[in-house]
Amino acid sequence: MKLEGKRIILGVTGSIAAYKAVYLLRLLIKEGAEVQVIMTPSAREFVGSVTFSALSGKPVLTEFFRDESGDWNSHVDLGVTSDLMIIAPVTATTLGKMAHGIADNLLVTTYLSARCPVLLAPAMDMDMFAHPSTQENLRILKGYGNLVIEPGTGELASGLDGKGRMEEPERILEVLLRLNEEGKKKALSKRVLVTAGPTHESIDPVRYLGNHSSGKMGYAIANAFAREGADVVLVSGPVSSLPLEPSVRLIRVVSAHEMYEAVSREIGESDVAVFNAAVADFTPEQPERAKVKRGKDDWHLVLKPTRDIAGEMGARVHLDAHETVVQVGGAGPGKDETQTDGSDGSEFPAGRRSRISGGHEPADLHRGGGRDGTDRSGFQAGSGPRSGCEDTKSNRSCVNTSFTSCNVSAGRRIRAGNCAARCRS
Repeated sequence: MKLEGKRIILGVTGSIAAYKAVYLLRLLIKEGAEVQVIMTPSAREFVGSVTFSALSGKPVLTEFFRDESGDWNSHVDLGVTSDLMIIAPVTATTLGKMAHGIADNLLVTTYLSARCPVLLAPAMDMDMFAHPSTQENLRILKGYGNLVIEPGTGELASGLDGKGRMEEPERILEVLLRLNEEGKKKALSKRVLVTAGPTHESIDPVRYLGNHSSGKMGYAIANAFAREGADVVLVSGPVSSLPLEPSVRLIRVVSAHEMYEAVSREIGESDVAVFNAAVADFTPEQPERAKVKRGKDDWHLVLKPTRDIAGEMGARVHLDAHETVVQVGGAGPGKDETQTDGSDGSEFPAGRRSRISGGHEPADLHRGGGRDGTDRSGFQAGSGPRSGCEDTKSNRSCVNTSFTSCNVSAGRRIRAGNCAARCRS
């Protein structure tokens, strides 16, 4: 039982998805957790409190005072003594109250008193979820250090099909177990910056230059680092909804210029940088302010080069004797294909600080810092994220002193320009 001895608060709010909380409670109990259920008054209209009480073995709490005795249900004790708080489902109403400190029920007052990690699983209709006020509340709550499991896409209670379904209980449990394991890790703290997806370069308000990048590889890289305990920042171009670990901080951009600005802000604090985005090589010199109507038989579009994000970031970063720069799977300039079978003999040096670049350059659950400055990524305080890049056996590298240097990934054929001639073991 992986959660044995863990004290968990399960908050349930007034949503048709409240029935899923019953299944989640059962899974938590099976893993050995001690669960206290707190329901909002409206939640009891969807699922009876007796169901939760029978499964948890504890009375369900809803009101500040107990009906007959007048005893007080102390939200302070509940918040301070718990190892984890999860609210599933959490409605737009409760998100708004949590974001702005409206403590008019036992669940929100307990949240405001909680010193443990807080996990949120939203559930609502697609238009409610997409509304700017809901998105702003989520942004605020992530900034407070709360973890958000993004809702799924599918058929909703309204009959519409879209994003708003509460994530399945099995997936939520998987996230909880991973958080528990991350809390136990004792590894050096690493901060990883990843870029992903395409960029869209505006021609006029309705047209743009783009490419077919799906962003899947960049998101997969970000998720892999996050699962290893790294503190991951993902700068993503416009892509369709993709699965993302709750601990990953997502920065959405559209154009190559916006991606450059976002990377510029983040690169200085990063230990590892993976440039996987398919950034446009050119952008319109003068985007039109109004839609260009069809008229002439031809249309001359003047383009200018975009900034080389990987190249400029590599030149900006100062490398000391203990730092190594590596390019992973890069589609850099040049026509040669180099077989990276490790014949150069240079392994990824153990104990070195690494900055990894690559992807298509130069051709995207969320967490912010804790309210008290602490890391809320795991159940146990003081556990640092873990780097997933210091493998001294499986990877071999061509090492140079710029982000545009060679390649990694032994046994894989990739474009490397004249990399082989510059690499030394």
